[in-house]
Amino acid sequence: MSALPSAGRHRLLCADRLVRLRRLLSAVFAVLITTLLILSTQTSLAATGDFQETPSLQEAVSKGELPPVAQRLPDQPLVVATEGTPGGRLTTLMAKAKDTRIMTVFGYARLVGYNKDLELVPDILQKVDVEEGRIFTLHLRPGMRWSDGEPFTTEDFRFWWEDVANNQELSPFGLPSVLLVNGKGPQFEVLDQYTVRYSWDEPNPDFLPALAAPSPTYIYLPFHYLKKFHPRYLSAEKMEALIKKKKKRNWMGVFLKYGHPYKQDNPDLPSLQPWVLRTEAPAERFLFVRNPYYHRVDSQGHQLPYIDEVMLDLASSSLIPAKTGAGESDLQARYLQMDNYTFLKEAEHRNNNRVLLWHSGTGSQVTLYPNMNCQDEEWRKLLQNRDFRRALSLGVNRHEINQAIYFGLGIEGGDSLLPDSPLYRARYRNAWAEYDPAQANRLLDGLGLTHRDSRNLRLLPDGRPMELIVHTTGEFTEETDVLALIKDTWQQLGILIHARPSEREVFRNRVFSGEACMSVFTGLPNALAHADMSPAQFAPTAQDQLQWPNWGKYYETSGGGEPPRLTSAQQLLDLFRQWRHTDDASEQMQIWQEMQQIYSNEVFSIGTVAGILQPVVVNRHLHNVPEHGYFNWDPQAFFGVYRMDQFWLDPDTPAVVPASTDQNSSADNSDSKAGKPTSSEGEP
Repeated sequence: MSALPSAGRHRLLCADRLVRLRRLLSAVFAVLITTLLILSTQTSLAATGDFQETPSLQEAVSKGELPPVAQRLPDQPLVVATEGTPGGRLTTLMAKAKDTRIMTVFGYARLVGYNKDLELVPDILQKVDVEEGRIFTLHLRPGMRWSDGEPFTTEDFRFWWEDVANNQELSPFGLPSVLLVNGKGPQFEVLDQYTVRYSWDEPNPDFLPALAAPSPTYIYLPFHYLKKFHPRYLSAEKMEALIKKKKKRNWMGVFLKYGHPYKQDNPDLPSLQPWVLRTEAPAERFLFVRNPYYHRVDSQGHQLPYIDEVMLDLASSSLIPAKTGAGESDLQARYLQMDNYTFLKEAEHRNNNRVLLWHSGTGSQVTLYPNMNCQDEEWRKLLQNRDFRRALSLGVNRHEINQAIYFGLGIEGGDSLLPDSPLYRARYRNAWAEYDPAQANRLLDGLGLTHRDSRNLRLLPDGRPMELIVHTTGEFTEETDVLALIKDTWQQLGILIHARPSEREVFRNRVFSGEACMSVFTGLPNALAHADMSPAQFAPTAQDQLQWPNWGKYYETSGGGEPPRLTSAQQLLDLFRQWRHTDDASEQMQIWQEMQQIYSNEVFSIGTVAGILQPVVVNRHLHNVPEHGYFNWDPQAFFGVYRMDQFWLDPDTPAVVPASTDQNSSADNSDSKAGKPTSSEGEP
């Protein structure tokens, strides 16, 4: 499919500029009013020191174990226009111990972050100055502290830059790709105790969005804590003893074990998130408690978060819908599907819950990924052939899937952006997405796949029948149901598929290694994109892109894996690089359209149905949860952009007690159920 004609492109850009201008003027006015109100409130609170002590912390303050709230906050905390009542414990269900990392996503404290309107705003930072799209001056909040009370300063940025990012042993592949422009990293400067600057030779539009991501690029780490694991700050004798004590092969293993903030697996690692971990693994329940030094306050002077504790109870993913319906979760969306809705709705009044219906923001609810880097040479040749991928897509009956699985409520089509995105074009979603088995068979015949066996299966060029294993995480029956329908229609084309479920980490490794020739997962992570958001999801830029893991690794690691072998994939990568080198809105818009056109025409992923409703179960005593939203990974960070730290519980809300737990024993003192809570200042 050719590029957009110049006249059409001109009309598109003019219309987009008009829409953007209207949005900009409206947004500027709204931001101006909001800023004036917030500045007025900030000035008032800062001048009077009229902050409200959190009830659950009053005893610690009176005993001298914690300083008063005014001394725990930054000089200028982030004031948010909300009201609520502090206190209480919120329980939610997760499937595995690694799910503790979801609290980094839900908590969503970032240097800069997206608000619910998907606008980037300062958060941990007091402000950001941007010059020419390439010079970023970050201003920290003076007086801000880590969760253990130690100051948060530019020393934490210097430590990451000098001792982690530029340490060849800790970072053998160099700087993260979002910090490289034309292969060059930024100039890093510490201007003072609360100001750092990153300067590139050319614009880097990826920088701020990367800091706001659900799994953010960390450019700071707690120096005062992690220097205890770094040979630059520890004698060789002490380091050797530490390595032996921690039973690691080298110092890098020790450092990485204790210094990964996203994973939330070290209770002693200081944090800037609203809640901090207090439970050591292994455990069946993980307790997170409020960060007493958190930087946000409400308009009444209450320090956030409102909720004192968050408990993550572990359960089999297949049991989570039933446990949620039985009232064992105060807030649940993860591991729920639309086919659970009727059951959950019937259980509403029995358990004092309410069931909201949010939307999914992915390009397709269930998406097939042909692995163009798979080990099997015959399959790899076919999967890299555009006509073969088109034939597979034409052999998917999306209308049948929509009616049978999603009650006809979804948006049928390929893996593309959603109508709520200003970049959406129906032609991209419709490309090669109409069920047309006759055309699919013609394409397959045209590839020379005309020989069949006794089962009427087509034969590969080496004589093997075309039987294909589709790897899944096995976490959702929905995937199995969709694959069952696709199996029927593909078998009519002479291709037989078999689903193979495995634990998610095993699933990923099978794709990365090339053992898996095809996998199934959700579609484009951000189908609600704007032109100033990164189009990296359309190009081979990361190993975790299931259609081209080795090509993505090559870009992500600056040389690992292998470069793209397809001209179209290389074109996408070149366009992505062009997007990264401009801060011009019209150029960004044009690049997005060209990338969507190539991606949909090449069918690099095979979408099915999108826009699926997502059940969100909320305790009726839990407030400030929006009635409508997008439960999506990127950029919403699930509950993150809706500010979970502002959710609050009625003071008399009874705590959720799991059916498997004795009501007379709490997770805080039960080693068998919750593991052993640790102190916040214990030596590692």
